Amino acid sequence: MTRLKIEISVPESHVETVIEALHAAGAGRVGGYTRCSSIWKVTGNWQALPGSQPYDGEVGVVQHSEECRIESVCDAVQARSVQQAVRDAHPYEEAVIHFLPLYEP
Repeated sequence: MTRLKIEISVPESHVETVIEALHAAGAGRVGGYTRCSSIWKVTGNWQALPGSQPYDGEVGVVQHSEECRIESVCDAVQARSVQQAVRDAHPYEEAVIHFLPLYEP
């Protein structure tokens, strides 16, 4: 079974909401444990293009802001439901959600 690492960038104010959605969709199981995740403080950078509606910042201006990176895992078959649950809970117009295949020998 293919396992995926999940990486999500989110403002600190929404970390718990996104983690709840992530785990409710089945992510975060590691062996005999559930609800496994890590949170890292990072600095996000972006520039909103004309026509976008940024959660933070202004169209056309390069922004820098503290965010949190949530990391967890899921089975590949769960990826679509995890992605949808996170998007529904996430405040950004374009949520950054990465799914990376894990090498597990």
